[in-house]
Amino acid sequence: MTTMCALQVRALSEDLGGLALVDLPMPVASAGEALVRIEAAALGFPDLLMTKGRYQARPPLPFVPGMEGAGVVVEAGEGCQFKPGDEVIVGGLTGGVAQYGCFASGAMMPKPASLDMGQAASLRAAYLTAWVALVRRGMAQPGETLLVHGAAGGVGLAAVDLGKALGLRVIAAASSDEKRAAIQQLYAPDHVIDSAPGFRDRVLAITEGRGADLVYDPVGGDVFDESTRCIAFDGRLLVIGFAGGRIPQIGVNIALIKGFSVVGVRAGEYGRRFPERGAENLAQVQRLASDGRIRPHVHARYALADWKQAFAGMESRSVIGRSVILPHG
Repeated sequence: MTTMCALQVRALSEDLGGLALVDLPMPVASAGEALVRIEAAALGFPDLLMTKGRYQARPPLPFVPGMEGAGVVVEAGEGCQFKPGDEVIVGGLTGGVAQYGCFASGAMMPKPASLDMGQAASLRAAYLTAWVALVRRGMAQPGETLLVHGAAGGVGLAAVDLGKALGLRVIAAASSDEKRAAIQQLYAPDHVIDSAPGFRDRVLAITEGRGADLVYDPVGGDVFDESTRCIAFDGRLLVIGFAGGRIPQIGVNIALIKGFSVVGVRAGEYGRRFPERGAENLAQVQRLASDGRIRPHVHARYALADWKQAFAGMESRSVIGRSVILPHG
């Protein structure tokens, strides 16, 4: 083969009009890299934002979207720790939604045998974010109460799953009956509540007025604002992102008076700043998955030709967990 099929962002647009399937030259692995046949590419909200130019990282055009995937090593460059035939999970800023890709050894990890390719593709980014947020930045302790906003989304659902595995008392907040029912069926959190305005009262009732020790917030906006009113003293409000659109602001007197911390979470940057801890984080996520203690949920699987449907699901906020594109499907 001399070419492969890939999805390419050729121009930034609000309606996905700048994306198209194209034939690209087959990539060749350099030293320290592996050529991977990508069997599944998981889509996250940042992938959608990048097609619009609204993500904090803006790769140069044209680029192949897809921050995470899973597949089989076809060819290994000199010095690569993986060999042909190895099943791996790959990660990076771009490159996932293609039939093949070259990835550095440090951007790859062995695929847990307990997960199929779609589940494996959905593991790395979401669960690494949850791990860094809860364990590294949030210093969660068994028995503490965790409130997860956007609990049906990819990073939210991972936090619910991981929170239960860590022995936390999990309150999952989601916007519809369908999403709340799915969360309950998938991971059985201790409580599932409506995320509509007024969730403060529901959280305080559940915690007998104390509030949540940890708040995991990928939404921002009004959700962040109301979360400051139902967080416990010595609590940690974990800022994951701003899927709601508005970047909130807070007066430091509120944090002072109520005695809580606002903690920024950037899982990828954490690993880059602290490489040894970054490797430990990935190893812990892989171990939990291998042991069956965490399991990503795949909402739907799409052929590469149906990529528009996969992106439309993210746009409509109807995806529970992750949608996956099968480049060879």
